[in-house]
Amino acid sequence: MPTYQFEAMDATGQEIKDVIEAPNQDEAQATIRQMGYFVTKISVKKSRKTAAGKKDGAKGKTFALGGVKSKVLTTFTRQLSILQDAGLPILRSLRVLEQQATPGALKNALIDVCDEIEGGSTLSEAMAKCPKAFDRLYVNMIKAGEAGGALEVILKRLAEFQERSEALKRKVKGALVYPITVVSFAVGILVFIMIKIVPSFEKIFDDFDTELPGMTQMLIQASNIIVNYWYLLPGVPLAIWLAVKLIRKFSGGRMGWDLFIIKMPIFGPLIEKNITARTMRTLGTLVASGVPILEALHITKETSNNAVFEGLFQKIYESIREGESIAKPMKENSKPPFHPMALFFWFFWPPVFGLLLYAMRMNQRIVDDMVVNMVDVGEETGELDTMLYKVADTYDEEVAVLTESLMSLMEPLMIIMLGGMVGFIVIALFLPLISLINTLS
Repeated sequence: MPTYQFEAMDATGQEIKDVIEAPNQDEAQATIRQMGYFVTKISVKKSRKTAAGKKDGAKGKTFALGGVKSKVLTTFTRQLSILQDAGLPILRSLRVLEQQATPGALKNALIDVCDEIEGGSTLSEAMAKCPKAFDRLYVNMIKAGEAGGALEVILKRLAEFQERSEALKRKVKGALVYPITVVSFAVGILVFIMIKIVPSFEKIFDDFDTELPGMTQMLIQASNIIVNYWYLLPGVPLAIWLAVKLIRKFSGGRMGWDLFIIKMPIFGPLIEKNITARTMRTLGTLVASGVPILEALHITKETSNNAVFEGLFQKIYESIREGESIAKPMKENSKPPFHPMALFFWFFWPPVFGLLLYAMRMNQRIVDDMVVNMVDVGEETGELDTMLYKVADTYDEEVAVLTESLMSLMEPLMIIMLGGMVGFIVIALFLPLISLINTLS
């Protein structure tokens, strides 16, 4: 006969914690009520048998590095939503998906989740113990679905949210494939010319002992630098990447870098709109799922992955705790303040040009009037989640249009740049050859 742990209140309101043996949970609750207690929480007490089962389940695990990929988690969420719509018990659904899953981080997480549920935990409690697979956003939405008795609806909404995010991510990645491929091949060809072709011409010019034009001397110097210091080609980008990673470890450095990223020309507006769309959709999904607004804002702040937006949502969170609405603090705090680390990053541009750009873009708001007005209307009408979805849809479309426009613009720019570089090399190599031919003739 299983043993149940329970928490209850007696007639005076005092909290009682105890255990009871009963054939099933309903019988246990009936017995507790007969004792004059009001049950607030009840679960099966984990026994040695359960612990042994957990060890057996752990045998099915495989070694896996890292967390679960977003694409894999999206597919799992959609499949779990379909199984719940079909009326299968949650444990049965998870066991089916665990058996179908390929060895890896998700399968390991599902084994742990199933064992926790068998031990008496709820789905949200079990998922919270696997943070590499299920983040706070995921766990809190599941928790809200359990509290409202609408888990299948929440799973469907969560699957749609993840699928939209994945679709936008695929669109951006797909648009970047062409320019990255072209630039990679172009850099490879240019490096080959500078290492193999230019030194051969340099020997010819040395044998004839002729005075070389300035363009040719510049090309030969560049070739010598690449030949002698070839390791700087991968080393410099790697060093810059490591330096940025190190700077972002500190709160001030992270704020400065994130502010620089969203304010930089061309790509800055794209990144800013993408973050706005993602945060608004996250907040809308949480609000629609019944998550309390303060908890929803806290989760949205943590999932924004940008220090500037984290600061904005923190200000909104503090204002709501003091009785304000969302729209007013969103408008008042949408202008990021001056930050010395952001100015430091702008110095890597030509200094005068960088300072001018920073002065022009420093006080631009990261959330425009359209977002604030939509949020305000949503609060007035009680349709905040709907308005947040509309804002997210609008910005998703703008991101898609901006991405296509940038890719269309990059094609002719790459052709012009590559043509200019090849033309410079050809002219620099053939100018002294023409001089030599004229001298010999």
